[in-house]
Amino acid sequence: MSNDNFQKAAEQVAAFQKMWSDSMGKIMQGAFASEPNSPPPEVLRQIRSGIFQALAQSWDEFMRSPQFLEGMKQWMDNAVSFRKASNDFMAKVRNEMQAPSREDIDSVMLSVRHMEKRLLDRIEQLGEQVSALNGHTSEPRGSQSSSPASAAKPRPRRRAAANRKGTP
Repeated sequence: MSNDNFQKAAEQVAAFQKMWSDSMGKIMQGAFASEPNSPPPEVLRQIRSGIFQALAQSWDEFMRSPQFLEGMKQWMDNAVSFRKASNDFMAKVRNEMQAPSREDIDSVMLSVRHMEKRLLDRIEQLGEQVSALNGHTSEPRGSQSSSPASAAKPRPRRRAAANRKGTP
């Protein structure tokens, strides 16, 4: 088995070495493909362009190679399995310590958010009712007497509806 692994590694090294030797050959071709009468900065630009083109092509070949893609797939699979194992381990530790799990905390937070929304909706309804009552009290009513004593008399609170729902 170790002989097979050694041979496989040797083949991968040989393939990588071939890509780099091809790249260096292309770099040299790009470097010396200029005309003898061209000024030195143009030669440097051509060398730089040839180097970048050869590097880009060699890295493209390397990253599209089956060996590289298989290695990346194995690395990603290992990373995912490590993440799952660490999450399971931490869940077991929290369970052993009788600490709340992430799901417990998330469900409590969701319940608090729902309660907050219900309270805000109820406060908004009460605000609308107060606005409506303020609007009615500022207008003179025909059914009430016009004496100031009866107008200053506070209206009784309605607790019966609240008591029916079980809230104080």
